[in-house]
Amino acid sequence: MRIATVFFAATLAVAALPAPGHAQAPLPNAPQSFAPLARQLLPAVVNISTSQNVQARAGRPDAPEVPQAPPGSPFEEFFRDFFNRNRPPGAPGAPQEPQRPRRTQSLGSGFIVDTAGIVVTNNHVIDGADEINVILHDNTSIRAELVGTDPRTDIAVLRIRTDHPLTAVQWGNSDEAAVGDWVMAIGNPFGLGGSVTAGIVSARGRDIRQGMYDDFIQTDAAINRGNSGGPLFNMRGEVVGINTAIYSPSGGSIGIGFSIPSNLARNIAAQLQDGGRVRRGWLGVNIQQVTDEIAESLRLPGGARGALIARAQEDGPAAKAGIRSGDVVLRFNGQEVREMRALPRIVADTRVGTEAPVVLWRDGREETVTVTVAELPAEQAQAQTPSAPRDQARPAEVAGLGLRVAPISNELRERFSLRAEQRGVVIVDVAADSPAAERDLRAGDVIVEVQQERVTTVQELQERIERLRRQNRPSALLLIENAQGQRFVPLRLGRPRQGP
Repeated sequence: MRIATVFFAATLAVAALPAPGHAQAPLPNAPQSFAPLARQLLPAVVNISTSQNVQARAGRPDAPEVPQAPPGSPFEEFFRDFFNRNRPPGAPGAPQEPQRPRRTQSLGSGFIVDTAGIVVTNNHVIDGADEINVILHDNTSIRAELVGTDPRTDIAVLRIRTDHPLTAVQWGNSDEAAVGDWVMAIGNPFGLGGSVTAGIVSARGRDIRQGMYDDFIQTDAAINRGNSGGPLFNMRGEVVGINTAIYSPSGGSIGIGFSIPSNLARNIAAQLQDGGRVRRGWLGVNIQQVTDEIAESLRLPGGARGALIARAQEDGPAAKAGIRSGDVVLRFNGQEVREMRALPRIVADTRVGTEAPVVLWRDGREETVTVTVAELPAEQAQAQTPSAPRDQARPAEVAGLGLRVAPISNELRERFSLRAEQRGVVIVDVAADSPAAERDLRAGDVIVEVQQERVTTVQELQERIERLRRQNRPSALLLIENAQGQRFVPLRLGRPRQGP
């Protein structure tokens, strides 16, 4: 199965049949017909046609391909020789000539949000286009100007200039769109022109791994290729989403479509319209999910929640505010952080320069700090780590964990490609079927902290582990660093093996 681009189409949701002997519950909000709403909204939905010059891969885009034959068979060489002799000039294997570009076209959808000619669509609909044309409901075609794009959220804003009277739609509040609510999509599936489909909100807050700001509305309104960039409406005719992707094994609708929530899209579109670019809030932290085991290690009440700070970048807004590795962000600027991936969205939506209160879980209690939100840089600077201490001991076993560790030496630095400023205790061996192996710890990983306390020597590491055992703690929370970055690992405290 794959994620494909989308727009809107519709399939009517069917109410469940009542159980025998029971009256069917009335649906007071179920529309008798979508026709009045469709007539009102269709003029504001546009088709988008783009074209671009593409360098032909082999001079002739329609050059035949060599059939696949079993490797080593006599047919393999026969097919290759035959096709190379008969390929047109410019094709692979044939005499080469300068490759000429060819013109390609694609279709998508969009919608007018301002009668002055402002059109919103998906970035992937117009990405790389040399020419963009907006086709109105009455088939009037108008050359469009690109105002701005935001690839991170897949949103683009266009402007058209015309004396033609335009119809605009209003943004709605996507936070009010509840699972089970009726929704309607209008778009340009497969280039067929204005098509209306309907369904319900199937789910909220979907993460389809398209980016760090994923927060999609899932709908069963039919969405197909060419619907991308089109609007998802509530029953008041307000835009609650931008249809963007589908989940499909075939590329066609199977009733699983995804829309960007309007509350995210409206802010992005407004910034693009005003300045052509998006300014996002930035904290300067690396975060990870709080698991049940991590919550237990930190004695966090209420179970797994919040976002765990794995690293606060030096000179970043968080570090300047006193936020440090091991803190758990519970609330940011008045909004609850229920899970890790909510924090980047909340911070990004916060106006740059805002002094935001941040509620943290630290050292067994809640603390509040104030951070001044900065603008997300184009390229985030990497945090620097203090210089490593000199070698102080030989490799040693950490009893009960299945680890052999050593201080960072020049030899180990070269062996594991460690940074010159790397600090901590390096893992040199992991025993099979041990607590460390269960957590996928590997030789070359560096232990930076134990239970949010820095460790620089093997002795410090062993002392902290033994102290946790004396406290009858079931696990130790380690901060591990490797080439992929930093992460917290809750490690089960196995008992040291007794002698014979």
